Amino acid sequence: MKATLRQFTSFNGCVRLLLINQFGINLGFYMLMPYLANHLSSGLGMAAWTVGLVLGVRTLSQQGMFLVGGTLADRLGCKPMIIAGCALRFAGFAMLGLVDDLPGLVVASAATGLAGAFFNPAVRAYVASQAGERRVEAFAIFNVFYQAGIFTGPLVGLLLLSVNFRAVCLVAATVFAALTIIQTLWLPSAPPAQASESGNRTGTFSGIAADWRQVFGNRSFMLFSVAMIGSYVLSFQVYLALPLQAARVLGDDAGQAGSTALFAISAIVAVIGQVRLTAWAKNRWSAHRAIVIGLALMSAAFVPLILTAHLRPAGPAGIGDGLAWMLPTLVSTILLTGGTILTYPFEMDTIVTLARDRLVATHYGLYSTLSGIGITLGNLGTGAVWDLGEAWGMPLLPWIALAATGAACAAALAALGPTLAPQGEANRAVHPSAPTPAVKEQQPR
Repeated sequence: MKATLRQFTSFNGCVRLLLINQFGINLGFYMLMPYLANHLSSGLGMAAWTVGLVLGVRTLSQQGMFLVGGTLADRLGCKPMIIAGCALRFAGFAMLGLVDDLPGLVVASAATGLAGAFFNPAVRAYVASQAGERRVEAFAIFNVFYQAGIFTGPLVGLLLLSVNFRAVCLVAATVFAALTIIQTLWLPSAPPAQASESGNRTGTFSGIAADWRQVFGNRSFMLFSVAMIGSYVLSFQVYLALPLQAARVLGDDAGQAGSTALFAISAIVAVIGQVRLTAWAKNRWSAHRAIVIGLALMSAAFVPLILTAHLRPAGPAGIGDGLAWMLPTLVSTILLTGGTILTYPFEMDTIVTLARDRLVATHYGLYSTLSGIGITLGNLGTGAVWDLGEAWGMPLLPWIALAATGAACAAALAALGPTLAPQGEANRAVHPSAPTPAVKEQQPR
Protein backbone atom coordinates (compact mmCIF):
# COMPACT_ATOMS: atom_id res chain seq x y z
CA MET A 1 0.00 0.00 0.00
CA LYS A 2 2.97 2.33 0.48
CA ALA A 3 3.74 2.06 -3.23
CA THR A 4 0.09 2.85 -3.99
CA LEU A 5 0.16 5.91 -1.75
CA ARG A 6 3.40 7.16 -3.29
CA GLN A 7 1.97 6.65 -6.74
CA PHE A 8 -1.18 8.56 -5.78
CA THR A 9 0.76 11.53 -4.43
CA SER A 10 3.04 11.64 -7.48
CA PHE A 11 0.16 12.86 -9.69
CA ASN A 12 -1.11 16.41 -9.86
CA GLY A 13 -4.08 17.64 -7.86
CA CYS A 14 -6.49 17.25 -10.75
CA VAL A 15 -5.76 13.54 -11.18
CA ARG A 16 -5.92 12.98 -7.42
CA LEU A 17 -9.32 14.66 -7.28
CA LEU A 18 -10.58 12.49 -10.15
CA LEU A 19 -9.37 9.36 -8.35
CA ILE A 20 -11.17 10.36 -5.16
CA ASN A 21 -14.21 11.20 -7.25
CA GLN A 22 -14.22 7.68 -8.75
CA PHE A 23 -13.99 6.13 -5.29
CA GLY A 24 -16.98 8.23 -4.22
CA ILE A 25 -18.94 7.27 -7.34
CA ASN A 26 -18.48 3.56 -6.67
CA LEU A 27 -19.01 3.96 -2.92
CA GLY A 28 -22.40 5.58 -3.47
CA PHE A 29 -23.43 3.26 -6.30
CA TYR A 30 -22.55 -0.03 -4.60
CA MET A 31 -23.95 1.20 -1.31
CA LEU A 32 -27.39 1.03 -2.91
CA MET A 33 -27.56 -1.09 -6.07
CA PRO A 34 -26.86 -4.57 -4.58
CA TYR A 35 -29.93 -4.17 -2.37
CA LEU A 36 -32.31 -2.51 -4.82
CA ALA A 37 -33.83 -5.69 -6.29
CA ASN A 38 -34.68 -7.06 -2.83
CA HIS A 39 -36.22 -3.72 -1.83
CA LEU A 40 -38.40 -3.67 -4.94
CA SER A 41 -39.55 -7.27 -4.57
CA SER A 42 -39.75 -7.74 -0.80
CA GLY A 43 -40.04 -4.17 0.45
CA LEU A 44 -42.49 -2.85 -2.15
CA GLY A 45 -44.01 -6.18 -3.18
CA MET A 46 -43.42 -5.62 -6.88
CA ALA A 47 -43.78 -8.46 -9.38
CA ALA A 48 -40.62 -9.98 -10.81
CA TRP A 49 -41.22 -8.47 -14.25
CA THR A 50 -41.44 -4.96 -12.81
CA VAL A 51 -38.22 -5.49 -10.84
CA GLY A 52 -36.56 -6.57 -14.07
CA LEU A 53 -38.00 -3.53 -15.84
CA VAL A 54 -36.62 -1.06 -13.29
CA LEU A 55 -33.18 -2.66 -13.26
CA GLY A 56 -33.14 -3.08 -17.03
CA VAL A 57 -33.99 0.58 -17.62
CA ARG A 58 -30.94 1.59 -15.61
CA THR A 59 -28.65 -0.69 -17.58
CA LEU A 60 -30.11 0.32 -20.94
CA SER A 61 -30.00 4.06 -20.21
CA GLN A 62 -26.34 3.79 -19.19
CA GLN A 63 -24.94 1.40 -21.78
CA GLY A 64 -27.02 2.87 -24.58
CA MET A 65 -25.94 6.43 -23.89
CA PHE A 66 -22.20 6.05 -23.32
CA LEU A 67 -21.46 7.18 -26.86
CA VAL A 68 -23.62 10.29 -26.41
CA GLY A 69 -21.98 11.05 -23.06
CA GLY A 70 -18.52 10.72 -24.57
CA THR A 71 -19.46 12.95 -27.50
CA LEU A 72 -20.79 15.65 -25.19
CA ALA A 73 -17.61 15.47 -23.09
CA ASP A 74 -15.48 16.00 -26.20
CA ARG A 75 -17.61 18.96 -27.28
CA LEU A 76 -18.51 20.65 -24.00
CA GLY A 77 -15.54 19.62 -21.87
CA CYS A 78 -15.14 16.88 -19.29
CA LYS A 79 -15.90 18.92 -16.19
CA PRO A 80 -19.50 19.86 -17.11
CA MET A 81 -20.31 16.23 -17.88
CA ILE A 82 -18.79 14.97 -14.62
CA ILE A 83 -20.77 17.53 -12.66
CA ALA A 84 -23.98 16.82 -14.59
CA GLY A 85 -23.56 13.07 -14.06
CA CYS A 86 -23.00 13.39 -10.31
CA ALA A 87 -25.96 15.77 -9.95
CA LEU A 88 -28.22 13.50 -11.97
CA ARG A 89 -27.29 10.46 -9.90
CA PHE A 90 -27.98 12.45 -6.73
CA ALA A 91 -31.49 13.11 -8.02
CA GLY A 92 -32.00 9.52 -9.16
CA PHE A 93 -30.86 7.95 -5.89
CA ALA A 94 -32.94 10.37 -3.84
CA MET A 95 -36.00 9.46 -5.93
CA LEU A 96 -35.37 5.73 -5.40
CA GLY A 97 -35.70 6.31 -1.68
CA LEU A 98 -38.70 8.64 -1.83
CA VAL A 99 -41.02 7.16 -4.48
CA ASP A 100 -42.77 3.79 -4.51
CA ASP A 101 -44.81 3.85 -7.72
CA LEU A 102 -43.59 2.20 -10.92
CA PRO A 103 -43.43 5.32 -13.15
CA GLY A 104 -41.40 7.21 -10.54
CA LEU A 105 -39.03 4.27 -10.03
CA VAL A 106 -38.51 3.91 -13.78
CA VAL A 107 -37.66 7.62 -14.08
CA ALA A 108 -35.28 7.38 -11.12
CA SER A 109 -33.63 4.28 -12.56
CA ALA A 110 -33.21 5.95 -15.96
CA ALA A 111 -31.64 8.98 -14.29
CA THR A 112 -29.07 6.88 -12.43
CA GLY A 113 -28.10 5.10 -15.64
CA LEU A 114 -27.87 8.28 -17.71
CA ALA A 115 -25.67 9.77 -15.00
CA GLY A 116 -23.13 6.99 -15.49
CA ALA A 117 -23.17 7.55 -19.24
CA PHE A 118 -22.37 11.22 -18.61
CA PHE A 119 -19.44 10.94 -16.21
CA ASN A 120 -17.91 7.58 -17.13
CA PRO A 121 -16.24 8.52 -20.46
CA ALA A 122 -15.53 12.05 -19.21
CA VAL A 123 -13.62 10.89 -16.13
CA ARG A 124 -11.47 8.48 -18.13
CA ALA A 125 -10.74 10.99 -20.86
CA TYR A 126 -9.83 13.62 -18.25
CA VAL A 127 -7.50 11.22 -16.41
CA ALA A 128 -5.84 10.30 -19.71
CA SER A 129 -5.31 13.93 -20.71
CA GLN A 130 -3.91 14.94 -17.32
CA ALA A 131 -1.63 11.91 -16.96
CA GLY A 132 0.09 12.42 -20.31
CA GLU A 133 2.82 9.84 -20.84
CA ARG A 134 2.01 8.31 -17.45
CA ARG A 135 -1.43 7.04 -18.52
CA VAL A 136 -0.66 3.42 -17.63
CA GLU A 137 0.31 4.33 -14.06
CA ALA A 138 -2.68 6.66 -13.78
CA PHE A 139 -5.17 3.99 -14.83
CA ALA A 140 -3.55 1.48 -12.51
CA ILE A 141 -4.11 3.72 -9.49
CA PHE A 142 -7.54 4.62 -10.93
CA ASN A 143 -8.52 0.95 -10.72
CA VAL A 144 -7.34 0.78 -7.11
CA PHE A 145 -9.75 3.56 -6.16
CA TYR A 146 -12.43 2.02 -8.38
CA GLN A 147 -12.17 -1.37 -6.66
CA ALA A 148 -11.92 0.17 -3.19
CA GLY A 149 -15.27 1.84 -3.78
CA ILE A 150 -16.79 -1.44 -4.94
CA PHE A 151 -15.52 -3.16 -1.80
CA THR A 152 -16.57 -0.46 0.67
CA GLY A 153 -19.97 0.44 -0.76
CA PRO A 154 -21.87 -2.78 0.02
CA LEU A 155 -20.51 -2.83 3.57
CA VAL A 156 -21.75 0.71 4.23
CA GLY A 157 -25.08 -0.13 2.59
CA LEU A 158 -25.47 -3.22 4.76
CA LEU A 159 -24.98 -1.13 7.89
CA LEU A 160 -27.53 1.43 6.72
CA LEU A 161 -30.07 -1.29 5.96
CA SER A 162 -30.35 -1.78 9.71
CA VAL A 163 -32.19 1.54 9.64
CA ASN A 164 -34.15 1.11 6.40
CA PHE A 165 -33.69 1.21 2.64
CA ARG A 166 -34.64 4.87 2.48
CA ALA A 167 -31.62 5.68 4.65
CA VAL A 168 -29.40 3.81 2.17
CA CYS A 169 -30.79 5.83 -0.73
CA LEU A 170 -30.53 9.19 0.99
CA VAL A 171 -26.97 8.61 2.20
CA ALA A 172 -25.93 7.43 -1.27
CA ALA A 173 -27.61 10.53 -2.74
CA THR A 174 -25.72 12.68 -0.23
CA VAL A 175 -22.43 11.18 -1.46
CA PHE A 176 -23.25 12.31 -5.00
CA ALA A 177 -24.40 15.71 -3.80
CA ALA A 178 -21.03 16.15 -2.11
CA LEU A 179 -19.22 14.98 -5.27
CA THR A 180 -21.20 17.49 -7.33
CA ILE A 181 -20.18 20.36 -5.06
CA ILE A 182 -16.53 19.25 -4.85
CA GLN A 183 -16.16 18.90 -8.63
CA THR A 184 -17.85 22.26 -9.17
CA LEU A 185 -15.55 24.08 -6.77
CA TRP A 186 -12.20 22.39 -7.27
CA LEU A 187 -12.03 20.43 -10.51
CA PRO A 188 -10.23 22.55 -13.14
CA SER A 189 -12.04 23.11 -16.38
CA ALA A 190 -10.75 21.12 -19.32
CA PRO A 191 -11.25 22.35 -22.88
CA PRO A 192 -13.15 20.21 -25.37
CA ALA A 193 -11.12 17.56 -27.11
CA GLN A 194 -9.08 18.18 -30.21
CA ALA A 195 -11.06 18.61 -33.38
CA SER A 196 -12.05 15.73 -35.55
CA GLU A 197 -10.09 15.21 -38.73
CA SER A 198 -12.80 17.08 -40.60
CA GLY A 199 -12.20 20.06 -38.34
CA ASN A 200 -15.93 20.28 -37.66
CA ARG A 201 -16.47 21.28 -34.03
CA THR A 202 -19.88 22.83 -34.47
CA GLY A 203 -22.72 21.70 -32.28
CA THR A 204 -24.84 20.65 -35.24
CA PHE A 205 -25.97 17.12 -35.92
CA SER A 206 -23.76 17.09 -38.98
CA GLY A 207 -20.73 17.87 -36.82
CA ILE A 208 -21.60 15.10 -34.37
CA ALA A 209 -22.21 12.70 -37.24
CA ALA A 210 -18.78 13.57 -38.63
CA ASP A 211 -17.19 12.76 -35.26
CA TRP A 212 -19.03 9.46 -35.07
CA ARG A 213 -17.99 8.55 -38.59
CA GLN A 214 -14.40 9.21 -37.59
CA VAL A 215 -14.64 6.98 -34.51
CA PHE A 216 -16.56 4.18 -36.22
CA GLY A 217 -14.18 4.46 -39.16
CA ASN A 218 -11.13 4.00 -36.92
CA ARG A 219 -10.49 0.43 -38.04
CA SER A 220 -7.76 -0.38 -35.53
CA PHE A 221 -9.86 0.92 -32.65
CA MET A 222 -12.96 -1.00 -33.75
CA LEU A 223 -11.02 -4.25 -34.16
CA PHE A 224 -9.44 -3.78 -30.73
CA SER A 225 -12.83 -3.03 -29.14
CA VAL A 226 -14.50 -6.11 -30.62
CA ALA A 227 -11.58 -8.36 -29.68
CA MET A 228 -11.69 -7.10 -26.07
CA ILE A 229 -15.42 -7.74 -25.55
CA GLY A 230 -14.76 -11.27 -24.34
CA SER A 231 -12.53 -9.98 -21.55
CA TYR A 232 -15.52 -8.17 -20.04
CA VAL A 233 -17.65 -11.29 -20.32
CA LEU A 234 -14.97 -13.18 -18.38
CA SER A 235 -14.38 -10.55 -15.70
CA PHE A 236 -18.14 -10.35 -15.04
CA GLN A 237 -18.17 -14.02 -13.97
CA VAL A 238 -17.17 -12.89 -10.48
CA TYR A 239 -20.82 -11.83 -10.27
CA LEU A 240 -22.43 -14.69 -12.20
CA ALA A 241 -20.81 -18.09 -12.80
CA LEU A 242 -18.46 -18.11 -9.82
CA PRO A 243 -21.26 -17.35 -7.31
CA LEU A 244 -23.33 -20.10 -8.97
CA GLN A 245 -20.43 -22.48 -8.41
CA ALA A 246 -20.21 -21.40 -4.76
CA ALA A 247 -23.92 -22.23 -4.33
CA ARG A 248 -23.40 -25.55 -6.11
CA VAL A 249 -20.72 -26.78 -3.71
CA LEU A 250 -21.89 -25.08 -0.50
CA GLY A 251 -25.66 -25.03 -0.88
CA ASP A 252 -27.87 -22.01 -1.36
CA ASP A 253 -27.59 -20.63 2.19
CA ALA A 254 -23.83 -20.96 2.63
CA GLY A 255 -23.39 -20.13 -1.03
CA GLN A 256 -24.47 -16.54 -0.36
CA ALA A 257 -21.64 -16.13 2.12
CA GLY A 258 -19.29 -17.79 -0.34
CA SER A 259 -20.33 -15.36 -3.07
CA THR A 260 -19.68 -12.43 -0.77
CA ALA A 261 -16.23 -13.85 0.01
CA LEU A 262 -15.42 -14.14 -3.71
CA PHE A 263 -16.51 -10.57 -4.28
CA ALA A 264 -14.37 -9.34 -1.39
CA ILE A 265 -11.31 -11.37 -2.42
CA SER A 266 -11.50 -10.02 -5.96
CA ALA A 267 -11.59 -6.43 -4.71
CA ILE A 268 -8.78 -6.99 -2.20
CA VAL A 269 -6.51 -8.59 -4.82
CA ALA A 270 -7.12 -5.62 -7.12
CA VAL A 271 -6.46 -3.01 -4.42
CA ILE A 272 -3.32 -4.69 -3.11
CA GLY A 273 -1.83 -6.03 -6.32
CA GLN A 274 -2.70 -3.51 -9.03
CA VAL A 275 0.14 -1.01 -8.68
CA ARG A 276 2.95 -3.53 -8.24
CA LEU A 277 1.72 -5.85 -10.99
CA THR A 278 1.43 -2.99 -13.46
CA ALA A 279 4.93 -1.71 -12.64
CA TRP A 280 6.37 -5.19 -13.06
CA ALA A 281 4.63 -5.72 -16.41
CA LYS A 282 5.40 -2.20 -17.66
CA ASN A 283 9.12 -2.74 -17.24
CA ARG A 284 9.07 -6.02 -19.18
CA TRP A 285 6.41 -6.00 -21.87
CA SER A 286 4.84 -3.79 -24.47
CA ALA A 287 1.26 -2.70 -23.88
CA HIS A 288 0.07 -5.14 -26.53
CA ARG A 289 1.89 -8.09 -25.01
CA ALA A 290 0.69 -7.25 -21.49
CA ILE A 291 -2.93 -7.29 -22.72
CA VAL A 292 -2.46 -10.62 -24.54
CA ILE A 293 -0.86 -12.22 -21.47
CA GLY A 294 -3.59 -10.80 -19.24
CA LEU A 295 -6.27 -12.33 -21.47
CA ALA A 296 -4.45 -15.66 -21.48
CA LEU A 297 -4.37 -15.58 -17.69
CA MET A 298 -8.10 -14.85 -17.60
CA SER A 299 -8.65 -17.88 -19.83
CA ALA A 300 -6.46 -20.09 -17.65
CA ALA A 301 -8.38 -18.96 -14.56
CA PHE A 302 -11.16 -21.43 -15.39
CA VAL A 303 -8.88 -24.48 -15.70
CA PRO A 304 -9.11 -25.35 -11.96
CA LEU A 305 -12.89 -25.51 -12.31
CA ILE A 306 -12.69 -27.58 -15.50
CA LEU A 307 -10.62 -30.13 -13.56
CA THR A 308 -12.83 -30.19 -10.44
CA ALA A 309 -16.35 -29.32 -11.62
CA HIS A 310 -17.48 -32.94 -11.38
CA LEU A 311 -16.66 -33.04 -7.67
CA ARG A 312 -19.49 -32.18 -5.28
CA PRO A 313 -19.89 -32.78 -1.53
CA ALA A 314 -22.20 -35.65 -0.59
CA GLY A 315 -23.96 -33.55 2.04
CA PRO A 316 -23.82 -30.21 3.86
CA ALA A 317 -20.19 -29.15 4.34
CA GLY A 318 -18.78 -27.77 7.58
CA ILE A 319 -16.53 -24.74 7.67
CA GLY A 320 -13.33 -26.66 7.06
CA ASP A 321 -14.81 -28.87 4.37
CA GLY A 322 -16.50 -25.86 2.83
CA LEU A 323 -13.16 -24.09 2.44
CA ALA A 324 -11.70 -27.18 0.78
CA TRP A 325 -14.60 -27.45 -1.65
CA MET A 326 -14.35 -23.73 -2.42
CA LEU A 327 -10.60 -23.81 -3.05
CA PRO A 328 -10.82 -24.25 -6.87
CA THR A 329 -13.33 -21.39 -7.06
CA LEU A 330 -11.10 -19.18 -4.92
CA VAL A 331 -8.09 -19.95 -7.10
CA SER A 332 -10.10 -19.16 -10.22
CA THR A 333 -11.26 -15.86 -8.72
CA ILE A 334 -7.71 -14.80 -7.87
CA LEU A 335 -6.38 -15.75 -11.31
CA LEU A 336 -9.29 -14.03 -13.06
CA THR A 337 -8.75 -10.87 -11.04
CA GLY A 338 -5.03 -11.01 -11.73
CA GLY A 339 -5.62 -11.18 -15.46
CA THR A 340 -8.13 -8.35 -15.27
CA ILE A 341 -5.88 -5.97 -13.37
CA LEU A 342 -2.93 -6.85 -15.60
CA THR A 343 -4.97 -5.95 -18.69
CA TYR A 344 -6.89 -2.87 -17.55
CA PRO A 345 -4.33 -0.02 -17.46
CA PHE A 346 -2.71 -1.05 -20.73
CA GLU A 347 -6.14 -1.44 -22.31
CA MET A 348 -7.17 2.09 -21.29
CA ASP A 349 -3.86 3.47 -22.55
CA THR A 350 -4.23 1.65 -25.88
CA ILE A 351 -7.63 3.25 -26.48
CA VAL A 352 -6.07 6.72 -26.24
CA THR A 353 -3.21 5.63 -28.49
CA LEU A 354 -5.57 4.27 -31.13
CA ALA A 355 -7.68 7.43 -30.88
CA ARG A 356 -4.51 9.42 -31.65
CA ASP A 357 -5.48 11.78 -28.79
CA ARG A 358 -8.57 12.95 -30.71
CA LEU A 359 -12.16 12.52 -29.53
CA VAL A 360 -10.88 10.41 -26.64
CA ALA A 361 -14.11 10.56 -24.61
CA THR A 362 -16.12 9.54 -27.67
CA HIS A 363 -13.83 6.56 -28.18
CA TYR A 364 -14.21 5.61 -24.51
CA GLY A 365 -17.98 5.99 -24.80
CA LEU A 366 -18.25 3.70 -27.81
CA TYR A 367 -15.87 1.21 -26.20
CA SER A 368 -18.06 1.08 -23.07
CA THR A 369 -21.20 0.63 -25.14
CA LEU A 370 -19.71 -2.30 -27.05
CA SER A 371 -18.46 -3.84 -23.80
CA GLY A 372 -21.89 -3.45 -22.21
CA ILE A 373 -23.58 -5.16 -25.13
CA GLY A 374 -21.02 -7.94 -24.91
CA ILE A 375 -21.61 -8.42 -21.17
CA THR A 376 -25.37 -8.67 -21.70
CA LEU A 377 -25.07 -11.22 -24.50
CA GLY A 378 -22.28 -13.03 -22.67
CA ASN A 379 -24.36 -13.38 -19.52
CA LEU A 380 -27.25 -14.81 -21.52
CA GLY A 381 -24.87 -17.26 -23.18
CA THR A 382 -23.18 -18.23 -19.92
CA GLY A 383 -26.54 -18.85 -18.25
CA ALA A 384 -27.72 -20.97 -21.18
CA VAL A 385 -24.52 -23.06 -21.19
CA TRP A 386 -24.75 -23.44 -17.40
CA ASP A 387 -28.28 -24.84 -17.74
CA LEU A 388 -27.16 -27.18 -20.52
CA GLY A 389 -24.32 -28.43 -18.37
CA GLU A 390 -26.74 -29.17 -15.55
CA ALA A 391 -29.22 -30.88 -17.85
CA TRP A 392 -26.55 -33.02 -19.57
CA GLY A 393 -24.68 -33.88 -16.38
CA MET A 394 -21.61 -31.97 -17.63
CA PRO A 395 -20.88 -29.30 -14.99
CA LEU A 396 -17.53 -28.53 -16.62
CA LEU A 397 -19.27 -27.25 -19.78
CA PRO A 398 -19.57 -23.55 -18.79
CA TRP A 399 -15.95 -23.46 -17.65
CA ILE A 400 -14.77 -24.92 -20.96
CA ALA A 401 -16.83 -22.29 -22.80
CA LEU A 402 -15.40 -19.44 -20.71
CA ALA A 403 -11.82 -20.68 -21.04
CA ALA A 404 -12.31 -20.97 -24.80
CA THR A 405 -13.69 -17.41 -24.89
CA GLY A 406 -10.58 -16.11 -23.16
CA ALA A 407 -8.28 -18.10 -25.44
CA ALA A 408 -10.07 -16.74 -28.51
CA CYS A 409 -9.72 -13.17 -27.24
CA ALA A 410 -6.02 -13.63 -26.54
CA ALA A 411 -5.49 -15.13 -29.98
CA ALA A 412 -7.45 -12.31 -31.64
CA LEU A 413 -5.41 -9.64 -29.84
CA ALA A 414 -2.16 -11.40 -30.68
CA ALA A 415 -3.17 -11.50 -34.35
CA LEU A 416 -4.11 -7.82 -34.26
CA GLY A 417 -0.62 -6.74 -33.23
CA PRO A 418 0.52 -5.66 -36.71
CA THR A 419 -2.84 -3.94 -37.31
CA LEU A 420 -2.66 -1.92 -34.13
CA ALA A 421 1.00 -0.90 -34.38
CA PRO A 422 0.98 1.40 -37.44
CA GLN A 423 -1.75 3.66 -36.12
CA GLY A 424 -0.76 3.94 -32.51
CA GLU A 425 2.39 1.97 -31.87
CA ALA A 426 0.43 -0.24 -29.53
CA ASN A 427 3.24 -2.80 -29.67
CA ARG A 428 5.99 -0.49 -28.55
CA ALA A 429 7.59 -1.20 -25.21
CA VAL A 430 6.07 0.82 -22.43
CA HIS A 431 8.72 2.27 -20.19
CA PRO A 432 8.28 4.47 -17.15
CA SER A 433 8.40 8.13 -18.03
CA ALA A 434 9.70 10.61 -15.51
CA PRO A 435 11.10 8.61 -12.59
CA THR A 436 8.99 8.89 -9.48
CA PRO A 437 9.53 7.14 -6.15
CA ALA A 438 6.65 4.75 -6.88
CA VAL A 439 7.39 3.82 -10.47
CA LYS A 440 9.86 1.01 -9.84
CA GLU A 441 7.64 -0.61 -7.25
CA GLN A 442 4.29 -0.19 -8.96
CA GLN A 443 3.35 -0.70 -12.12
CA PRO A 444 -7.63 -1.39 -13.57
CA ARG A 445 -13.12 -2.79 -15.37
